[in-house]
Amino acid sequence: MNLHLLVIAPVLTAIAILFFNQLKQVRLIALCGAIIQFTLSILLLNSFCAERALGNNAPMVFYSSLEWFTPLGIAFTTGVDGISVSMILLSAFVVLAGVLVSWKMEKMSREFFFLLILLSAGAYGFFISLDLFTLFFFLEVAVIPKFLLIGIWGSGKKEYSAMKLALMLMAGSAFVFLGLLGLYFSTNIGNGQHTFDFIAISRTSVPLNTQLIFFPIAFIGFGIFGALFPFHTWVPDGHSSAPTAASMFLAGISMKLGGYGCLRVATYLMPEAAHVYAPYIILLATIAIIYGAFATMMQTDLKYINAYSSVSHCGFVLLGIGMLNETAIAGAVMQMISHGLMTALFFAAIGMIYERTHTRLVAQLGGLLKVMPFISTIFIISGLCSLGLPGFSGFVAEMTVFMGSWQHPEMLYRIATILSCASIVVTAVYILRAAGKSIMGPIVNEQHLTLSDATWNEKSAAVLLLSGIVVIGIAPFWLNELISPDVNGLMINIGRTLLP
Repeated sequence: MNLHLLVIAPVLTAIAILFFNQLKQVRLIALCGAIIQFTLSILLLNSFCAERALGNNAPMVFYSSLEWFTPLGIAFTTGVDGISVSMILLSAFVVLAGVLVSWKMEKMSREFFFLLILLSAGAYGFFISLDLFTLFFFLEVAVIPKFLLIGIWGSGKKEYSAMKLALMLMAGSAFVFLGLLGLYFSTNIGNGQHTFDFIAISRTSVPLNTQLIFFPIAFIGFGIFGALFPFHTWVPDGHSSAPTAASMFLAGISMKLGGYGCLRVATYLMPEAAHVYAPYIILLATIAIIYGAFATMMQTDLKYINAYSSVSHCGFVLLGIGMLNETAIAGAVMQMISHGLMTALFFAAIGMIYERTHTRLVAQLGGLLKVMPFISTIFIISGLCSLGLPGFSGFVAEMTVFMGSWQHPEMLYRIATILSCASIVVTAVYILRAAGKSIMGPIVNEQHLTLSDATWNEKSAAVLLLSGIVVIGIAPFWLNELISPDVNGLMINIGRTLLP
């Protein structure tokens, strides 16, 4: 399969949108483009599984390389493994759901859908890139559209939130670029030439001193995208002010770019430094999990509740990566997929509620289940997945992280695992309280009695995301079989530093 189609399809869709002005035409093109992306992701999954079944055990499948700037060793090199395929599939789900949720976007609809589809091109390009410069290029593609989406179509302190998000993510990008330059100049592929090629760098031995300097730089850079404590402050403001589809993309996809980069680039390419800094990663991840959970309890705005809970849940991703064992890293990947689907569904439900009630404050809601049964049910299911109820993806992902974390006999790791597990209780408190006050009970505002329930497009988006959550929760073996061989491949490189 030609991976370039994953980037070409959204780019062509975005360009086509610019030629139309009417809302019906724009959203139809955006929907067709999102469906094409979704179809390509399914075809990629089938093709990838078929290649593995035929015995293709190459580290990266569907490998291709096109020269871009030869003097600096930059090429458009692409390829996928099970981990990147799962991320591409997640992106396709969220993008299609985001387009459906934004069906009634009337304010500058052409520009809105153009930027939304352009974001998806950056995500797909990031996940298929095997050249570090190309990977950085696609990471940057997603920053400016986020700024515009929040600044123009957002709500509340949208200008402040957009500026804060852009500055924080650009700072993260600067750290990432410094880390990548460190890797570039530490490699020598002959005749003094350096390379950005991911596979070539992975097959060389980066000097330990170089790793110790550039690992924290790269990890922090990607970590800013993934809500690494204490660089997470852009998350609540960015999510709360963003329009619904942008919130879904930010939490469902953009934050996964950070976790993916921490694992694939920083940890995999600089494994010895990863072992040195692992205790610090675990400490920061544990703080993020606990802090995020307790901070969420203090929130009264539904979007802030979901945003702060995302800080906590993304802490599980970094905790799994920091544990540096196969089970925990597999759990981290599962948590990225689960959180992407779950939080996108949660933001979609919150957006539906806000569009009808014009408020996100829990105290001003109540009894919504009586007038909006479908939206209320989706809200409750999202919350149950967030607190790790068995049968949903959140339970599978978090339990896998905990099992991997407990494999370490050291006291620090055990304490971090216990504290992280304890955060589930706090999560249950704020989720059940928010659902009880806003969804259950008597109707607080009599004007809400005339509200309508979800429309066909909103129901389609919710069912799409919910299907992924339930399938992973009930039958997680397919996702585990997809990512496990490649997680094992990562561990071979990461674990080699433990050998005498």
